[in-house]
Amino acid sequence: MKIAATLLIILSAFSLELQAQEKINWISIEELEAAQAKEPRKVFIDMYTNWCSWCHKMDKATFQHPGIVKYINENYYAVRFNAERKDTVVYRGQAYSFIKNGRRGYHQLAAILMNGRLSYPTIVYLDEELQMIQPVPGYMGPQDFERTITYLAGDFYKSEAFEDYKKRYTIVHTAKEKEAN
Repeated sequence: MKIAATLLIILSAFSLELQAQEKINWISIEELEAAQAKEPRKVFIDMYTNWCSWCHKMDKATFQHPGIVKYINENYYAVRFNAERKDTVVYRGQAYSFIKNGRRGYHQLAAILMNGRLSYPTIVYLDEELQMIQPVPGYMGPQDFERTITYLAGDFYKSEAFEDYKKRYTIVHTAKEKEAN
């Protein structure tokens, strides 16, 4: 009995350790079209910059939460896009490049996907045909992010206002944790 109980404890600890190590399966914007052609999914694009402290906070608090990681990997293609990257990107047959502006600048594709509102972090949501659902600016902790990704993944945005959805939605994937925003 003691051996079985000890083994169960060890296996449980190992399982928790594996869950803690799971990460979002990030792909590049260049890989997105091929992945979408193979298996259509909704897309979220994390628009960030290296200097953005709220972007770093969202990386740690939200994008590493086991419930968020699992839900994203099962329901979305996740893309990270540095909105100030300097290289040219070909997306949907068109080339986009960096535009120098003041001390920094911005990438054309970031500006287009964020509807010209360069605010970080911004999450851009696309449907299975890579059509814009909507960009959502600002930091979101795990529970707020959960509400958003379930709303969009479940196509509730097509028939219900987000405020109504939030009122009736019960937190599931991040419920075990109190959120510190």
